[in-house]
Amino acid sequence: MSWQVHLPALLLAVPLLGAFLAPLTALGGKGLRNTWFVLVSAAFTMIAFLLWTRVGSTGTAIYVMGGQGWNLALPSGMSIPVRILMEIDAFSAFMVLLSAVAALAGAVFSIAYMDRFSGLEKFVALYFLMVTGMFGMEITGDFFNFFVFLEISSVASFGLVAFWRDRGEALEAAFKYMLVSTLGALMVLVAVAFLYSKYNVVNMATLGKVIEWGIVEKTALVLFLTALAMKCGAVPMHMWMPDAYAEAPAGVTCALIAVSQASLYGLFRVTYTIFGAFMGSPVIPWVIIVLGVLSMFIGVSMAVIQKEVGRLIAYHSVSQVGYMLLGFGVGLLALSDARAMAEYGFTALKGGVYHIVNYTMYKGLLFLSAGALYYATGCRNLNDMGGLGRKMPKTMALFMIAAAAIAGLPPFNGFVSKLFLYESTFAVHPILAVFAMVTSVLTLASFVKIFQTAFLGPALQKFEGVREVPGTMLLGMSVLGVAILALSLFPTWSVNHLVEPAAKALVDQASYIGAVFSASVTGGGL
Repeated sequence: MSWQVHLPALLLAVPLLGAFLAPLTALGGKGLRNTWFVLVSAAFTMIAFLLWTRVGSTGTAIYVMGGQGWNLALPSGMSIPVRILMEIDAFSAFMVLLSAVAALAGAVFSIAYMDRFSGLEKFVALYFLMVTGMFGMEITGDFFNFFVFLEISSVASFGLVAFWRDRGEALEAAFKYMLVSTLGALMVLVAVAFLYSKYNVVNMATLGKVIEWGIVEKTALVLFLTALAMKCGAVPMHMWMPDAYAEAPAGVTCALIAVSQASLYGLFRVTYTIFGAFMGSPVIPWVIIVLGVLSMFIGVSMAVIQKEVGRLIAYHSVSQVGYMLLGFGVGLLALSDARAMAEYGFTALKGGVYHIVNYTMYKGLLFLSAGALYYATGCRNLNDMGGLGRKMPKTMALFMIAAAAIAGLPPFNGFVSKLFLYESTFAVHPILAVFAMVTSVLTLASFVKIFQTAFLGPALQKFEGVREVPGTMLLGMSVLGVAILALSLFPTWSVNHLVEPAAKALVDQASYIGAVFSASVTGGGL
């Protein structure tokens, strides 16, 4: 038996082992700690890549823990799964790969960025626990374990956001994040309890097969949507995001972006895979579309008036989440109509999926660039910066790549995903496309402001001693910069090999459900 059949288990075991052994690295000094940080991060990134390629070639992977066999979804005589089951389709594998790349970039960047602080073995342990929870949310096959992994990632995130304990703002941000996350997790748990009380099962595939459309199910869906929209930072439940993203160490924020995408993954898995058959009514799709439009416009409007670099970029995170909600909402609107899906629904879905890729890469790079500015100058406020392009040319170049991508300037990757969204949303209602285009213009304006204020203009006397940031920080930033350029230079490959398989898997409810039940008969899986 090939060891690759155990990739789902390894994806969770490697960062979890990394977390538990991290405190021991303090005995060997910072060199051992940093080496461990990078090696474990590189290991789970490689595992994520191998899992993505394996799923792409062999189809949906089923992995059972605690059973008679790793591929036996249904024990003998059972009609429903009763073990801890991981199910990874093309959409799950796609999300895992993106999350791993973002976490790797954040880890490499953090080596030098956090070197001035003590207790970093705790930082590394919390970082790996957050990554474990994030991966678990994206590959689990049942809702209760989704809740467990959500809590693991959330608790670890609280500690990381509040890592700078001497800053009252960081503690306040962590407290806000804790309150929102706790409320969201409680909603998820209550929703799971509602479904379990009626169906005696928490497996996603089984629920998708047997679920009905009654008051219990509607209540559970509302709870899921509210909780997961809250966790991914959608308006009006977004107030935690600017604080948490701005106050967390830059490398942590890069990974937190992927964590929020895991919550977004949960939202789409619930709506498409579990309740997709009942989306003939336009109510839920339009709720998601409206949340997307509000997030886009309010997020970018708040970003334009910010003076602090981190908060400005954080408000853009709210705005970018809106683009993804808009795309997936339009796709959901067309889900029950084959003609509408062919005309504009699948295009919208591709735009939403592609924007997940783009958002993870360029937002991560923007936050790392902001962290580099803070590391070099000790300043957070734009009014206190100027002329840094001469001192930090590499950071400036990487920032320009990310800024051009998020603004949707051709030929950068952000342009392609936004073009998909413009075309599809215009088919539903022209005003949706107008909102998306106006948001892009305001996004460009705000990043021109950062570039002109921070990097251009005369060099300030107080920055005379400023130099380019250390090599490991540039390397972490370059990981995402290279990814952005690759996506920009090869858009056709990106769409055909990354975006379309993930989008097709998300709308193919029958395949997701069938993979579990066929695995019990044929021994399918990896």
